[in-house]
Amino acid sequence: MTELLIPRPVFTDIDVATIEQRVDDLLQECQSVVDRVSTLKEPDWDTLMQPLSEVHNKLSLYWSPIGHLNAVMNNESLRDVYNRCLPKLSAYYTGLGQNSDLYNATLALKASPSFSAMLAERQQQIHHELRDFELGGVSLDEQDKQRFSEIAVELSTLKTEFSDNVLDATNAWEKLIYDPDMLDGMPESAIAAARQRAAAKATESVDKPGYLLNLEFPCYMAVMMFANNRQLREELYTAFATRASDQGPHAGQFDNSDRMQRILQLRAEKAQLLGYESYAHLSVVPKMVETPDQVLDFLNDLAQRAVPQAKAEFAELAEFAATELELSDFAAWDVAYASDKLKKQQHDVSDEELKPYFPADKTIPGMFAVVGKLFGLDIHPVEQVDVYHPDVQLYAIKDKEGRPRGEFYMDNFARENKRGGAWMDVCSSRQRVGNGLQKPIAYLVCNLTPPVGDDPALLTHQEVTTLFHEFGHGLHHMLTQVEAPGVSGISGVEWDAVELPSQFMENWCWERESIDMISGHYQTGEPLPDELLNKMHNARNFQSAMQLVRQLEFSLFDMHLHLQSEPAQAADIQQVLDDIRQRIAVVPIPAFNRFQHGFSHIFAGGYSAGYFSYKWAEVLSADAFSRFEEDGIFDEAAGQSFLKNILEVGGSRDAMSSFTAFRGRAPKVDALLRHSGLAA
Repeated sequence: MTELLIPRPVFTDIDVATIEQRVDDLLQECQSVVDRVSTLKEPDWDTLMQPLSEVHNKLSLYWSPIGHLNAVMNNESLRDVYNRCLPKLSAYYTGLGQNSDLYNATLALKASPSFSAMLAERQQQIHHELRDFELGGVSLDEQDKQRFSEIAVELSTLKTEFSDNVLDATNAWEKLIYDPDMLDGMPESAIAAARQRAAAKATESVDKPGYLLNLEFPCYMAVMMFANNRQLREELYTAFATRASDQGPHAGQFDNSDRMQRILQLRAEKAQLLGYESYAHLSVVPKMVETPDQVLDFLNDLAQRAVPQAKAEFAELAEFAATELELSDFAAWDVAYASDKLKKQQHDVSDEELKPYFPADKTIPGMFAVVGKLFGLDIHPVEQVDVYHPDVQLYAIKDKEGRPRGEFYMDNFARENKRGGAWMDVCSSRQRVGNGLQKPIAYLVCNLTPPVGDDPALLTHQEVTTLFHEFGHGLHHMLTQVEAPGVSGISGVEWDAVELPSQFMENWCWERESIDMISGHYQTGEPLPDELLNKMHNARNFQSAMQLVRQLEFSLFDMHLHLQSEPAQAADIQQVLDDIRQRIAVVPIPAFNRFQHGFSHIFAGGYSAGYFSYKWAEVLSADAFSRFEEDGIFDEAAGQSFLKNILEVGGSRDAMSSFTAFRGRAPKVDALLRHSGLAA
């Protein structure tokens, strides 16, 4: 019987003082294996690919929790050692991709008689490895290889600095208020949270701690949506919209301007070295789409459909703000506030009145029950295990036969020194290691509204949707049945398809049968009433065109930025954004707004020249869910088909083949347009 390996990190054993030396030792061990297998004349999987995957897995298991802690428990000493190690790791992996001997050994393996007899997943990994060698500069001459490596190291440093600046700028701003009247209009839960934050930071000498506001997203949105004090809304909007920039209350202190320019230049130079017209052309190579023009056509087509409706939605909002709220000089910091009031007027529902029905201690186990029913899974907490913060809980997944499938650390709530946003990251991947099979483990991270006092955390419906979204990513990673690590879970999945399972899972936040499983008033236990659910459905497409246009703005900005940047001169970032806003944006943006300086997805994350992936994958996810609309949202055959054809296969085949295996045809855009309230 195959031994099951469960490589859980022991966070409390991580010693900052020893990290760098341990990384050096592991990199040396990796290099020795690379040197040994690169000389093989007649390689097979067991002599070439397996030793490489095992030694790189060893490195990953050590580094993964360190990188994770740097994102969720950031402190100066950990950041320093993390930033010292990052260039070493970047240089190693760049050298790996440029290793001609290893490339030739991989080519020899593909040409060997054993290749045709391999499992399809192993063949796919080898295809990907050879493609990545080419994209990694293996065919460059030595001088260009050296330059390519320098670019990779500098980019890794710049991206980390970008993220650090956004985090530091977010942490740097806070506002202590003593007059509760300034918070008029805000929900009692948000006021209590501000009081709790102030008390936690107060010294014993302070008689009345007051109310502390900050730029963590739950606090920021509570002010922007509900605070009647317009000056307060403007103050928070200004601080948030100018983070890490040359504008705002910390102008120049954490400024990402030069880093952004440099990142764009280096990416353009990298693409040019590899023979591509732009970084955008390089970026699409491992994706479903084939050219940047195909992306632009897709985005512009959606814009053509959505902009007229978005303009009408905004005109209605501005008219409402002027006549009902006396906001004739309607500004960006009024949009969320007025929108909530208009939504309440038109649909008699507000995000705030839904929160009592979505306490985290009901919604999270309810989500597990939904997923369990959909895919035949049992999800349960793992007790007495090492974690890095009291908010964190480890869970294990078993399938309907009782077999272990994966585990995940859940870190849900916003706190200081934790990066904003929500994400899934890999702790360990499913793969063969020696005579054992390693269990996939994930980190699932959100920045949800934390609990206040003795009450549970009460979530907005948007936060519930975020939970389901990230859990969809986690399921994609943890439910894989693939054992070749390069295509196991989300590895090897085309980037513009990786959002399919996450966006797909969001649909269960709207259905009566699943709503009953995830909702329950925190005081009475009553599920969300039909009346409120009907109002939610009626309001589902409230300002949907405005929201779609905003996403298209980000996607077009990202693509044009990378199309126009050259090694000697990056695109004019502000001008590119202004031009796109002039063409499709409907919400007024003040001149001081520096959204781009905190756009970590494209400057520090994996979405550079790929932000369009959210909309591309939404076509797939909406069409995939339409099968459940036809057959029933918990239809067993449909659920098992999605599990088998999407989640379990990971990157072992191309995403289009996986989609058509599930849907029985190529994807259609109709479902997305219908879900978005737009005509097909």
